[in-house]
Amino acid sequence: MSDPRPSASPAPARRDQRDPLALRPLRLERGVNRHAEGSALVHWGDTQVIATVSVEAKLPPHLRGRKQRAGWLTAEYGMLPRATHDRGPRERYASGGRTQEIQRLVGRALRSAVDLEAFVGRTLTVDCDVLQADGGTRCAAVLAGYAALHDLADSFVRSGQLTEWPLRHEVAAVSVGLVDGRELVDLDYDEDVRAEVDLAVVGTEQGALVEVQGGTEGLPVDPEAYVRLVAVGLAAVRQTLTQARASWR
Repeated sequence: MSDPRPSASPAPARRDQRDPLALRPLRLERGVNRHAEGSALVHWGDTQVIATVSVEAKLPPHLRGRKQRAGWLTAEYGMLPRATHDRGPRERYASGGRTQEIQRLVGRALRSAVDLEAFVGRTLTVDCDVLQADGGTRCAAVLAGYAALHDLADSFVRSGQLTEWPLRHEVAAVSVGLVDGRELVDLDYDEDVRAEVDLAVVGTEQGALVEVQGGTEGLPVDPEAYVRLVAVGLAAVRQTLTQARASWR
């Protein structure tokens, strides 16, 4: 006799047939800009972000005039006009709210990884530019920025400009969310716009948490579900760094 109970509908497949907790293909290139002190290009699925590091012998106004025992790091983020399906205008005079939100996240994430006492009196500016966007651009910017700093550190130590390694830990970010009621890792654009919860989780290779940015797009999320998403994100951060490390060394 057949079972009269209705069978559960299978969960819809992701566009690229990935498992729910799988990352998109990830590839990283260092030293892609010969003029910058450090640079890197991240290919993450169909998202591509280039980052460069510039070192200047000055401090921002809010740090000048004090007895300084450290330098400073700031980040800027932008999207090229055809990074998306339709041409977007350049932000020529002032950054929009989304841009400021992302570049502050990138700056905080990268400052957590750098020993700024190695750069007394100097400012490191990390410029992250999105060449092509398909979701996760802020996460790709964090990874590209860290890889560019790694490129700078390697160059400065080899040349004798620094006597000790200036990076405290590896750092990356991964998007996690609830889409159609499912926990998904590394959301592409189509998933991102449908997400009920969308978080960017920033962490280290040891599994320590740096920051979480994001929230719900509709109903409030249960605290246990939120904590579980953060844990899933931290596991994905470690996986991201493992894949990135394999490609850049």
